[in-house]
Amino acid sequence: MAVTLPSRRAVLLGLAAAGLASRGLAETVVDLEWRDLLPEDDPSLPGNLAGIVPHEESSLAAQQPASSGIRTDWNGQIVRLSGFIVPIDHKGTGVTAFILVPYVGACVHVPPPPANQLVFVTTGTPYESSGMFEAVTVTGMFGTASTSTQLAEIGYALSAEEIRAFRA
Repeated sequence: MAVTLPSRRAVLLGLAAAGLASRGLAETVVDLEWRDLLPEDDPSLPGNLAGIVPHEESSLAAQQPASSGIRTDWNGQIVRLSGFIVPIDHKGTGVTAFILVPYVGACVHVPPPPANQLVFVTTGTPYESSGMFEAVTVTGMFGTASTSTQLAEIGYALSAEEIRAFRA
């Protein structure tokens, strides 16, 4: 199955078309937790417990649970969210596009979480990742954007201005 990825330019143009012009990191940054991406009435557990789900030999993407909806509260805002990298695209030795997931193994070793628990991240400056599932904190322009990959359906997009190794 082919992966159709929006370019960084397409993601930015989509955000701009929705009236979400780039504002830079000087503005207030909203710190998000994974639970914040779920609809307010969603009783689902965040990803911290989802990693214990057993996986089978069938396609993990086919086992992705349906999303209960997405939230638009932070569209066009600069947000900061921590998670784990599932690389999608590279430039040289750096990652330029990845899925930010809430727990280790999501999308690769265990079925992916719902689309409202996945964020498609793009960056103009390749991030020199230390490997699959590196824990990072990403800061940048956030928005809702349905993206489909062979790994999962994704409900959010983040145009990264800063990616750094996660520090507890």
